[in-house]
Amino acid sequence: MPVLNRIADFAEEMKGWRHHLHQIPELEFDCHQTAAFIEARLREIGVDEIHPGIARTGIVAIINGQGAGRTIGLRADMDALPIEEATGAAHASQIKGKMHACGHDGHVTMLLGAAKYLAETRRFSGRVALLFQPAEEDGGGGQVMVQEGVMERFDIAEVYGIHNAPGVPFGQFQTNSGALMASVDTAFVYLTGKGGHAATPHDCIDPVVAVVAMVQAVQTIIPRNVYALDEAVISVTQIHTGTASNIIPEEAMFCATIRCFKPEVRKLLKKRIYEIVEGTAAAYNVAARIEYDWGYPATINHAAQAVFAAAVAEEVTGRVDADSPREMGSEDFSYMLEARPGAYLFMGTGPGAGLHHPAFDFNDEAAPVGASFFARLIERALPLAAR
Repeated sequence: MPVLNRIADFAEEMKGWRHHLHQIPELEFDCHQTAAFIEARLREIGVDEIHPGIARTGIVAIINGQGAGRTIGLRADMDALPIEEATGAAHASQIKGKMHACGHDGHVTMLLGAAKYLAETRRFSGRVALLFQPAEEDGGGGQVMVQEGVMERFDIAEVYGIHNAPGVPFGQFQTNSGALMASVDTAFVYLTGKGGHAATPHDCIDPVVAVVAMVQAVQTIIPRNVYALDEAVISVTQIHTGTASNIIPEEAMFCATIRCFKPEVRKLLKKRIYEIVEGTAAAYNVAARIEYDWGYPATINHAAQAVFAAAVAEEVTGRVDADSPREMGSEDFSYMLEARPGAYLFMGTGPGAGLHHPAFDFNDEAAPVGASFFARLIERALPLAAR
């Protein structure tokens, strides 16, 4: 597996970076210690420009190549998750109730490793824009960075990102030339009836039977309103109501996650949820309120860039599935792909606990592979002019 020799030389240094980051997990936009560590490493590495404070704690750093050319963006997410760690590792989280359970510490390390190599060698034309992004897990930091104008400000022509994939064979890259990950929306439905004694339901307006009917009806949307080949998922994940066995409650609520790939299907799902909730509420004589969180759009690769990135991955590891099935998870890199051409890939890290699990820990052996992919992508996308 041809990890670039120079990157292999500082693999232990990268491991140290990753272990430090793993011990200081931060959530959403509050990545202050993480950003300070990244900025310090970038100064040591010798990048040409550092622009902190983007999307609150995000950073954009610039490395200039030799001569004029385009600017390619490389993105790593920085934030952690509100999970109590159970790895038992010597470098485990030092912050109670927070951990890097999705490997974003590894993503930052891979991008820093690529930055160190590219700043030393500069065997490319144009510029590299290193995008260190907060709030991927919650908050849409990718959207905020786009809204704050990073693509225009730094003249980014294309943008690329990778995500570690535990359970996928080590070093195997997976991607495709279209929709890779789904959009995600969330519906919170709140019902109000009239509570009272369970022995006299005729004196009450029961929100329990209403919420049960709504949940059952919502589950008919996918099989009866969505074309069978347009993948979509609605999962009801919460139902809350009641306090005692002999009391009809005043209120009930349910929550659902809604995922699909096509914008027209996304609109249809929202429409049908509103229709079902409002119609069922009228039938059961309860008041209904819906909070509909329009979340991340689908992550859709641009075909030419996906083919190119797959070719680079093939060069680095020799193992690529360039026609990988799309999946129902979501990712706010989608906003960057809406703003600029680019591609997103998964990189296998071998056996281990899955993402968002308390026992998850990024495989440090994978960091040089990801760094080599980023570095080689820049050298292939921005080749030096013939002399």
